[in-house]
Amino acid sequence: MRHLKSRFVPLAAFALCVFAAGCGEVNNTIDKAQACLEAPKIVTDLGAQITKLTDDPQAMDKALDDAAAKLNGVADKAANTTLKEASDDLAKTLSGISVDNVNEAVDAAQKVATESAAYVEKVAKACS
Repeated sequence: MRHLKSRFVPLAAFALCVFAAGCGEVNNTIDKAQACLEAPKIVTDLGAQITKLTDDPQAMDKALDDAAAKLNGVADKAANTTLKEASDDLAKTLSGISVDNVNEAVDAAQKVATESAAYVEKVAKACS
């Protein structure tokens, strides 16, 4: 009977290691799936806000900063390197846009549209 216990312990340890490794992979998949859902939503919401805020430079500047912060959050959770880098890059771009007057707001809206389109394309590739 003692011989059976000595075989069971290594088998149980092996099963535990396999299970733990599998759970880590599942968590990475969930993180990627969640990031793939959140990232385009952030950009879509920003696009909708930007079009409404061209006459309010301060509100637009805040919307850009808020979207950048959300994208940084997505980047932190992203298990996919391409998705992480794309989110970090767009967040950095959005943070770098300064909107002090209506003319800058119009320019910012155009830049956000261009950068967002490129970002969504990168996200689509990373998430497929």
